[in-house]
This record gives sequence, structure tokens and C-alpha cells, in this order.
Amino acid sequence: MIKAIHGLIYSDDPEATRAFMRDVLGWPFVVEPDSIPPWPIFRTGPSEMGVHPTSGGGGDEAYSTTRHHSISLMCDDIVVTKAELEAKGAVFDGEVREFGFGLGIDLELPGAGPILLYQPKHPEAYDL
Repeated sequence: MIKAIHGLIYSDDPEATRAFMRDVLGWPFVVEPDSIPPWPIFRTGPSEMGVHPTSGGGGDEAYSTTRHHSISLMCDDIVVTKAELEAKGAVFDGEVREFGFGLGIDLELPGAGPILLYQPKHPEAYDL
């Protein structure tokens, strides 16, 4: 059966993205020896997956989006995590804001654009 989720980030500057994951996020990794140059594959920690509708609501609450996939990074305390990452050189876009499902902010992933960092309010499933 399924044993894990393997996520992919496509980057215009994969070396910068990999260095950020290694040096700023501190994620451990293994190296794929058959690739040239050798590619790191990072352990990202526990995961969970939600499925959101592409449209819904009504009136001022109506929304619609195209089908797509999204990666977010979860944390327990967004203020503390943001400060720790900034001390390591991470760059954020804007201020922490309320999303309903939690507090979040866009973290700039070098070579790959923003990725949401958020402190969830919803029940968490990654440790079930």
C-alpha cells in the first residue's frame, strides 16, 4: 500500500532551492547517486493531505480556482518560526495574516517562488 508522499518542487534555480532546504530549513537528506550532479532528496517530516473544492460559497463568500496542487509548511508558532527562519536569511512576503484555517505568511523559496508557512487552527492529521 502507499507508504509516503513524495513531493516535488520545480525550481528555476534548483541549487539555491536545495541550499535553502538544507541550510535554512535544516532538512536532512539522502543523495540520489545516479543523478549528475547528485540530487538530494529531503526528509520533510510528517505530512497530511487535504482536498479542497475548486469552487463554492455564495455572494461575497463565493470563490473559484483552477485545479492545482499546493504545498504548505506547518508550524506550531508562526511568530517564533518566522523569526528563527529570518535569522537564517529567509525572506517573507507581507505580514502574518488570518486565513480562517490558521495564521499564515508566504515564505520565499529561492528559485521556486512563495510557499505558505502556516500555524493551523484545524485538527492535525499527520500524527494519526
